[in-house]
Amino acid sequence: MRGLEIVVLVGVLVFVGGVLGPRLRVPAPLVQLALGVVVGFVPGLGDVELPPEVVLFLFLPALLYWESLNTSLREARANMRVITLQAVGLVLVTTATVAVAAHWLGLSWPMAWVLGAVLAPTDATAVAAVAGRLPRRVSTMLRAESLINDGTALALYAVAVGIAVGELEIGPGGVALRLLFSYAGGIAVGLAVAGLVVLVRRRLHDVRLENVLGVLTPFLAYLPAEQLHASGVVSVVVCGLALTQVPATLIRAHTRVQSRAFWGLTSYLLNGSLFVLVGLQLHVVVDGRTGAELLSGTRAALLVALVVILTRLAWGNTTPYVIRALDRRPAQRLRRVGFRQRQPLAWAGFRGAVSLAAALAIPATDAEGEPLAGRDLVLLVTFGVIVVTLVVQGLSLPAVVRWARLPDDPGEGQEHRLAQQEAALAALAALETRAAELRVPDTVVARLRADFDDRLHSLEVAGHLLDGAEEDGDRDAVEAAATERRLRLALLQDKRRAVSRLRREHRIDDLVLVRIQSQLDAEEVRLSGVVEED
Repeated sequence: MRGLEIVVLVGVLVFVGGVLGPRLRVPAPLVQLALGVVVGFVPGLGDVELPPEVVLFLFLPALLYWESLNTSLREARANMRVITLQAVGLVLVTTATVAVAAHWLGLSWPMAWVLGAVLAPTDATAVAAVAGRLPRRVSTMLRAESLINDGTALALYAVAVGIAVGELEIGPGGVALRLLFSYAGGIAVGLAVAGLVVLVRRRLHDVRLENVLGVLTPFLAYLPAEQLHASGVVSVVVCGLALTQVPATLIRAHTRVQSRAFWGLTSYLLNGSLFVLVGLQLHVVVDGRTGAELLSGTRAALLVALVVILTRLAWGNTTPYVIRALDRRPAQRLRRVGFRQRQPLAWAGFRGAVSLAAALAIPATDAEGEPLAGRDLVLLVTFGVIVVTLVVQGLSLPAVVRWARLPDDPGEGQEHRLAQQEAALAALAALETRAAELRVPDTVVARLRADFDDRLHSLEVAGHLLDGAEEDGDRDAVEAAATERRLRLALLQDKRRAVSRLRREHRIDDLVLVRIQSQLDAEEVRLSGVVEED
């Protein structure tokens, strides 16, 4: 099929899956996956092959960057031990358990380790689809794990493939050094790119160019790290998290509004496209294989999927007790959760497009030009495990979340209200100064002060802002309203500084800051647009 036809086909399936999902009460990604499987067997439509480099060098950096921008660095730091255990320790253990099972199924040890590395990481796109339903702490741990574990798994994968094709000889010590360099190099590149982006942004005054830079940022972080044989995944994540900490005043409101709208739509399209493309690959994976091969591959996939799921469940329900035995500090005791509350994190182990792309990227021949034994079985098992985890765990996760009875997080709502209150108080404190600078009439200042007082009272009582008064139709009222808008625009900067100070003092979360900034940005765009028209 031609490229344009493929794009249209995938887009239509993403749209249809998004429409049918809520109606069927099934997660949209699963519907999109099923549609891809069905369409893949339609004559003339099933010749779509997913180039691995498209996933690894186009989809992955963009999706990881957007997810990192929406991940709380404060919450991630607070749960760094658990995240590290999941993103590094669990990946290593899963690679080992899958390798043992695969070797028992008949794969050579090198190819068994390749399969283990392929299936070790969870899928960031699938995780993002469910993380929003979870409390902040669990959601952050799940997001951060899915962001980082790709880096661990892909580093192991590169070593395992090199050994399997006969191009690399390395021991456990060499693997450890490669992992260390992969992370250290990725962190260094990510921080360097974030610093460079900040320097360039300070000199840009064009909204379009600023957003072009924003689109390029994940790729500027990913590609150099990969060229240095470091982790492009870690580089993108570190770059994104670092950029969440820059002052709000560095980026203009118009830029942020356009950027968030762009990335919100783009991430949805990329996520849906990945699930559709994964479904379309079933035809490619099973094409030309005998019934006996497919039956054997299905049995192997079911066994390996069971190993993957049980490994994660065992890890999630044993490491907490090890931590409890080793760390008895009061602060650690306060962070303990019960058995039920651990299960959503332990059950959310979806595999997806990254695993499939890695499997498809395995060379067809070894260093001597001979067919690489076991590659077909790895492809079949990988696809089977992806489908099993997405269907079994994806459909049952809402029930697991309900059974877990996760406690509400009142702190997030309180922080949100605190940010709104502090922003309003900062505006009130600066009202007289700003009014004098702009020579605003006392009547406008009094009306605006009354409005802020009403907003503060509303926050204290009901936790939300009251709507402002409507404009009158006469000329004097219109001019007064325009002057009032100018004053409101000037006060927005004071609000932003107040909210940023709360974040620096760790009194509000990063995600609370993002939401407040979005509100302030929307208000600035609305007000400035009307002022320019006046």
